[in-house]
Amino acid sequence: MSNNATMRYMSGFGSEFASEALPGALPDRGNSPQRAPYGLYAEQINGTPFTVARSANRRTWMYRIRPAASHRAFAPANAAPRWLSGFSQVPTPPNRMRWNPWSMPAAGTSMDFVDGLTTVGGNAGCGIHVYAANLSMEKRFFYNADGELLIVPQQGRLQVRTELGRLEVEPREIVVIPRGIHFQIGLPDGNARGFVCENFGAPLQLPTLGVIGSNGLAHPRDFLYPVAAWEDVDGDFEILTKFDAHFWSAKIDHSPFDVVGWHGTHAPYKYDLRKFNVAGFISYDHPDPCMNLVLHSPSATPGVDTLDFIAFAPRVLAMQDTFRPPWFHRNVAGEFMGNLHGQYDAKADGFGPGCMSIHNSMTAHGPDVATFEKASRSDPRAPDYIEDTMAIMFETPVIIHATQQALESPHRQADYVDVWQGFKKNFDPDKR
Repeated sequence: MSNNATMRYMSGFGSEFASEALPGALPDRGNSPQRAPYGLYAEQINGTPFTVARSANRRTWMYRIRPAASHRAFAPANAAPRWLSGFSQVPTPPNRMRWNPWSMPAAGTSMDFVDGLTTVGGNAGCGIHVYAANLSMEKRFFYNADGELLIVPQQGRLQVRTELGRLEVEPREIVVIPRGIHFQIGLPDGNARGFVCENFGAPLQLPTLGVIGSNGLAHPRDFLYPVAAWEDVDGDFEILTKFDAHFWSAKIDHSPFDVVGWHGTHAPYKYDLRKFNVAGFISYDHPDPCMNLVLHSPSATPGVDTLDFIAFAPRVLAMQDTFRPPWFHRNVAGEFMGNLHGQYDAKADGFGPGCMSIHNSMTAHGPDVATFEKASRSDPRAPDYIEDTMAIMFETPVIIHATQQALESPHRQADYVDVWQGFKKNFDPDKR
């Protein structure tokens, strides 16, 4: 028995939402009544410590057919062999690194979202992965006890079923699944590929706008949350979890998607990156990439984030007498970039959809020779329309340690360093 309601969403980032699939499933008062409506069980999930500030608290009350505790004991699982939590198997070189799109599972091989993940790198604040899958999750449910998952599809839609409802996500949209939430991912298009950031720090949140003012960047109303959609299904199922960097499996005789009503702030959500309102300069100079910040995980140090999620969306560059692509630079950050769609404006080729790169702390990088030559000769008075494109960045304040499997992958572009060869010496001390 199930509730197959038409796909609907609630909007507003971090809001205290309330959703019930049966009228009166949410108690009139009291989060844990002596007897919950419809014979349901009251259960709370907390994604933050109990004593954090109310504005930062993430918790949700669920009213479900059976408690989430109603499963067998966990045992070590032989699952997700390329999803790693350690990032120091080999020294990370300071070299700039770039990879071609990850291959889909080989013919005759079936891999779901979890088993299709490969870890590219990470550090104490996050793990960075790429997924390539061709099998929907059906008899298996997953939750991550180590962190929340920011999933960025690049190819193929995702049908994300969770305890709290369903989300349909397509390329150039993102979905965030909080720590501890049970979910399944279906693949309506067969093959699917994309990027995943596993956030070990504070839950992702919208940045303050500061001097930008009241509007701009990602708007809270564009973040969509699921409505309750319960199912009462018995069977032979598995719950798989990542707990303390290891995978564990438990048998369960019913679907855990049996939440009839819920209210709270700890819930999955999706966002369309095409709705991002880009901010920038209109007189001169080029803004730092933080101007494209969608979500961030703040640390205990003001102004320093454990993780920044940045989107390079379509935009208009109108700065006068300015080199408009991202300039040559070195900084303290570890930067992972992924191209979702179209052509990234700072690279002439080699960084098509599905490609990814790592540029680490204090390693010089920037536009390639062809991009520099083109930008140096463009009309600085005419606006530059960056259209039909979308790239993303996971940025951290420390080094992103590349895994051995990423460093040795056949997808790695061994000749990436060549894009910075061939710059001419134009210096002439007698001619300004």
